[in-house]
Amino acid sequence: MRMVKGCPSTSMDDYQLNTTTLIRHAVRNFPDQELLYRSNHQLFRYTYKDAYKRMMRIANFLENKLEVQPGDKIGVLDWNSERHFELYFAIPGIGATLLQMNLRISPDDLAYVTNHSEAKYIFVDESLLSVAEAIAPNLQTVKGFIIMSDKPMSEIKTTLAPIYPFEEMIKDEPAEYDWPIIEETTAYSACYTSGTTGRPKGVYYSHRNMYLHTMAGAAYFGVDSHDCLLVIVPMFHGQSWGLVHVAVMMGAKIIFPGRFMAENTAPLVDLMIAENVTITGGSPAIFLSMLQYIRTLERKPDLSRARFLSGASEPPVSLMRGFKELTGAEIIHAYGATETTPLVAINYQINPTLRNKLTVEETWDLRRKQGLPITGVDFTLFDPDTGQEVPRDGKSVGEICIRGPWITGAYHLTPEDESGFRNGYWRSGDAGTIDQNGYVKIVDRIKDVIKSGGEWISSIDMENALMGHPEVLEAVVVGIPHAKWQERPLALVRMKDCKVIPREEFDHLLYEHFTKWQLPDQILFVEEIPKTSVGKFNKKEIVKQYKNLYLGMESEGVVSSEL
Repeated sequence: MRMVKGCPSTSMDDYQLNTTTLIRHAVRNFPDQELLYRSNHQLFRYTYKDAYKRMMRIANFLENKLEVQPGDKIGVLDWNSERHFELYFAIPGIGATLLQMNLRISPDDLAYVTNHSEAKYIFVDESLLSVAEAIAPNLQTVKGFIIMSDKPMSEIKTTLAPIYPFEEMIKDEPAEYDWPIIEETTAYSACYTSGTTGRPKGVYYSHRNMYLHTMAGAAYFGVDSHDCLLVIVPMFHGQSWGLVHVAVMMGAKIIFPGRFMAENTAPLVDLMIAENVTITGGSPAIFLSMLQYIRTLERKPDLSRARFLSGASEPPVSLMRGFKELTGAEIIHAYGATETTPLVAINYQINPTLRNKLTVEETWDLRRKQGLPITGVDFTLFDPDTGQEVPRDGKSVGEICIRGPWITGAYHLTPEDESGFRNGYWRSGDAGTIDQNGYVKIVDRIKDVIKSGGEWISSIDMENALMGHPEVLEAVVVGIPHAKWQERPLALVRMKDCKVIPREEFDHLLYEHFTKWQLPDQILFVEEIPKTSVGKFNKKEIVKQYKNLYLGMESEGVVSSEL
């Protein structure tokens, strides 16, 4: 990109963008706004003002008792809790870096992440002591563990050492703290990729990065102090997609549900209804479970003010329509990654030039796309083989590459990371298109796209079509090695109530979007579909499991059951 320098401004360009500014202004403008958290199956309430005092006590504890210095990395092992929220601002607020410790990765990878980041201390929720104890023998730089619990330390048994009782240590610290101005390129937090290919890689978000991402999120979500955020996306991965910071910036009410099970979202829905939640985020799997529960309710809730951000994978049209028709809630498709903080595209509002040109069905189909790029980030498509740019015609497929002020420009202490970047852009690994109106559409992961007889088949579009069947809970499609056609599609479906339905019903759905040769050779009914640590379909594991299924076979198209 060409850069020029013109007449100097008279602006305070040296005023640093710090995340501490967000919480300071929330307390100034909305001191009594409610913050809710669930602990031991009970719901508690406090305020921004209360949380801020605790943040300052924590900051004093970090500096005075632990002698934490700017640049130190401090790990957090916790659920979506009020303490985790307080640490979101206290740790970075003194110039240290918050290490987000992903509870969904293996102990071996978690120990690697802790060592690679050179973490100095780890805050541990009492319920996660076993996780910390499993990795503790392999940790090289950690000097101690801060135990977060409502119990006295005499009732807590652990092999960790040395330990510090969180509540006891902060209660006598001053509730006043003079927050320093932090150079804005300082790392606010560190989040590591899930490590599905090789070791996890460190993405270190700056304060500037976080501040600008938060401003963009607040603008595109249309958040204000009348909103209520339910924090479903794990706070230990990608800052819960930045939604917590957006809520803080605008003084919205926030609910921290603690630990919950993705398989049982009834408590989350009940909480959502009781507290008039208007904003949340999650994967389609979470929302599908919610919708299933809502269908069982005699009285359907009015969620017409709600905007639910759906990421990780493409939400089925049936899911979006189901929520809209039953509750009035909008399921909004968004796109991003650990490397992008994560928000870089959102499908919130239909382009005005298209609004009156599309039928109802065409509008729903458009909403499946990842949406329009957020202001501030640039998208381009590169041919993964030649490196040449691909036309934006909605048909030509290329690797989506992104650059911008909240996009990673490198991985932490990873010298061999050049392959992850091209011409100043971060390479997403996603194969996609961009149409004439700017809408981004992911066709597949580059490594997952199905190549059959020299032609590409989109597994994502096929999955969406299969999940259009009212009896299907989940569906995944992968390419399996085939002696004649190189690869052929295999579909795994998880049905409601363990039902098995005829192949013809699936074919009827698929014929609307695919030609006969593109259809899966086999559709298998399964009880569970393997997933990665971040809740995505584990296609690598599925291919490994079924790699010999088609070898030596002719394409016939059958349905079988593994239930």
